[in-house]
Amino acid sequence: MKVLLINGSPKIDGCTKRALIEAEKILKEENIETEIIDIGNREIRGCIACGSCREKGKCVFNDIVNEVATKFEQADGIIVGTPVYYAHANGTIIGFLDRLFYSSSGIDKSMKVGATVVSSRRAGSTSAFEEINKYFTISSMPIVSSTYWNEVHGASKEDVEKDLEGLQTMRNLGRNMAFMINCINLGKEKYGIPRNEKNNRTSFTDGL
Repeated sequence: MKVLLINGSPKIDGCTKRALIEAEKILKEENIETEIIDIGNREIRGCIACGSCREKGKCVFNDIVNEVATKFEQADGIIVGTPVYYAHANGTIIGFLDRLFYSSSGIDKSMKVGATVVSSRRAGSTSAFEEINKYFTISSMPIVSSTYWNEVHGASKEDVEKDLEGLQTMRNLGRNMAFMINCINLGKEKYGIPRNEKNNRTSFTDGL
């Protein structure tokens, strides 16, 4: 079993990374394989809606997105971490996620678990939290919660070290994610994956 942890901060060793490391520590203790992938300092452009991925099975821009898509297919869960800018996730992680989820539409993401981790100095964190969770809800991916919103606070990594509740939230997130992955894998063995209907698409042919 494996979880990918995506660090969307351009400050590779900053607040967001510190939060992810705290969750990763618990996942490892729970015998879950992990991999942290730093994407926040890379040049990642957004989706251009060219549709090439429908034919080729991967994004037309052959960068870190295609590399992660291959790993995502094999993973049991994913944690996406972002700093908060103007009450939303930063542009790099959104461009990355738009392309990752759209270009990997051929990958069955059902029952892979997802979690969002946000880092802010003070406020704006919950809107960024909700923004990223939407990628999971549209993909039949259960969202992992904790004992508070999955966030840490501070302007520096040293500040995050003082945020004892935030770090506690990260540890509880790790435990909850490991538990969900284990339960889902047991459920797969006994019941299989729920069947998702995908034939009907909203099309207002009556002009409404």
